[in-house]
Amino acid sequence: MISCFLLSTMFVKAQRYAVIDTKYILNKMPEYIQANKQIQLISEQWQKEIDDKQAALDQMYKNYAAEQVMLSDELKNKREAELFNKEKEVRDLQKKRFGYDGDVFKERQRLIKPIQDKVYNAIQKIAVEKAYDFVLDKSEGITVIFVDPKLDKSDDVLRVLGIKP
Repeated sequence: MISCFLLSTMFVKAQRYAVIDTKYILNKMPEYIQANKQIQLISEQWQKEIDDKQAALDQMYKNYAAEQVMLSDELKNKREAELFNKEKEVRDLQKKRFGYDGDVFKERQRLIKPIQDKVYNAIQKIAVEKAYDFVLDKSEGITVIFVDPKLDKSDDVLRVLGIKP
């Protein structure tokens, strides 16, 4: 039993690891900050477009409610169909802009993904150069309860990217 333990400990290699904070790194990158601002502006424009269409729809509902008693059944049906179509149009536009795989998502992919890839490549370069067995990201996803600050290599990644920490 003791010999098995001794034999197994001889094969155990000390693992080298590093901890980084991608959120910290990205927030230090001017191109990331600019891309986020651009996405925010686009999102605000698209939200205003939706809000304007919703306001027009709300006005149509008010007008219909005020005129409903004076309309024939045929005109009521026609107006209700118009309201239904307008409401569907607003919902479809909102889904197109902000839904899963919508325009905002596509813009984020177009603008942010190349920056994230750049950071990933810098992390990979450091991991290979310093022979780390694994690198943990403490910014999101993985919960890190305690990290020795000397293990945080975020500033090293920034230096590889040519950004002063």
